[in-house]
Amino acid sequence: MRNFIIRHEKRILRLLEILPGMVSWNLILFPYWGILVIPVVVAYFILFFNIYWFYQSLQIAISSIVSHLKIQSAKIYDWMGDVRGFPDWERVRHIVIIPTYNEPVHILERTLKSLADQEFPTKHIIPVFAMEGKETRESRNAKSKELKAKFGKYFDHIFVTTHELEMGEVAGKASNERFAAIWIKKNYIDRNKIDLNYVTVTSCDADHKFHPKHFANLTYKFLDNPKRYKTFWQPAVMFYNNIWEIPAITRVPNTLMTIWNLSLLPRHDRLINAQNYSLSFKLLDSVGYWDPDKIPEDWGIFFKAFYKSGGGIEVEPIYLPLMADAAQSSSFWKTLQNQYQQIQRWAWGVSDDPWIIKSYLLARDVPFWDKTTRLFQVIWAHFLWPVNWFIITIGLTLPTLLNPAFGRTALGYTVPKLSSFILTISLVFLVIMLVIDNIQKPARPKEVSVWRQIFTPFEFILMPIAGFFFSALPGIDAHTRLMLGKYIEYRVTEKV
Repeated sequence: MRNFIIRHEKRILRLLEILPGMVSWNLILFPYWGILVIPVVVAYFILFFNIYWFYQSLQIAISSIVSHLKIQSAKIYDWMGDVRGFPDWERVRHIVIIPTYNEPVHILERTLKSLADQEFPTKHIIPVFAMEGKETRESRNAKSKELKAKFGKYFDHIFVTTHELEMGEVAGKASNERFAAIWIKKNYIDRNKIDLNYVTVTSCDADHKFHPKHFANLTYKFLDNPKRYKTFWQPAVMFYNNIWEIPAITRVPNTLMTIWNLSLLPRHDRLINAQNYSLSFKLLDSVGYWDPDKIPEDWGIFFKAFYKSGGGIEVEPIYLPLMADAAQSSSFWKTLQNQYQQIQRWAWGVSDDPWIIKSYLLARDVPFWDKTTRLFQVIWAHFLWPVNWFIITIGLTLPTLLNPAFGRTALGYTVPKLSSFILTISLVFLVIMLVIDNIQKPARPKEVSVWRQIFTPFEFILMPIAGFFFSALPGIDAHTRLMLGKYIEYRVTEKV
């Protein structure tokens, strides 16, 4: 089988690109044709799916509570006290790569200030602004000059790299980060003979704000972990920087995505690095950096490291908040468009699935259960992305209109009632999530009225609408494009 896959690699990859869309479309359409042919199977399919959703809601609520409590504890813990207990802690260096393209300078200043405010000595933190050559030279130079003038005193170095797109590369975060990492390895680490064993690298979006204890916590976890060269570190990414400024219809999905990120941190079986993460530079160098011909880079580098290292790669949570911007623009409708395109780009992570599945089939030196559980997580996360909304929200309501005779049977009458009861109970878990959200998100700004804060929980009646336009639709959009070979281009989310 291995030789067959290698001989027909391109055709197999193309078939695997078709697979996610084929699965998601068939699951979405199954209730509509199935209700005419096998209505009993459809009824039980929807019932069991709703029970599955109840279980998911329960575990999200429990995991979120665990993360919340650990975050509250980590915020007040003296991580530097523990760090100083290691005799070699001063040898640690943290490279922070910040890919940027046309972001306003105040956004970059905000990120750099969060690095300057770290409890860990900032002389051991090396910010790298990874700029793109297609941004004008005047803009790049002006930003570099201003950033170094304001923050140069906090750091030994603030590096700026300029990435020019080369043949075979795809515009995006991965190719830019790869260029910056290779440049910093040659021009800083090797030139200064810095021990690679003590260097971490952090992938940081331009709009991210670190908690002041972040790098003290990361340093402790790095030095304390005997498997530090096979580990990624993941903080709690929260889309709260501008949560009070965006419209309710996009505030709802951003709140839910924040709670989702919280819920994943304690789940070692599901946690894979995303958006902002760290790893040892030694691991990054050994696996050949990010792939410049791919748009998704977070799961991409994880699975590249996973297969090249023979498995055993883990993601360790950092129980501290990492604040990020929710998608926003200069007008209501542009904000909606921005949000849609951002979710579509995240859903395009499904384009990683073909080579991940191919690597699974070819990997002989990775333990079977190790690679199988990871593959199951990929399929679960990506294949069901567009499906959940249709089964949960519509359920049997529309299918029974196609077969009203079944709706009048005992089963056709009972299943919708049971499903409604199950989903109603699940709303209890939503209340728990909203309480955590209210504690974790920034305090209401003075310019935001008290009434808006009071009515914020009622915004969640928009969940069905927001779920369709900012989860199901961009998800099925990405699946369909991949299935048809209509590949998307990387779009930087607008910052205002």
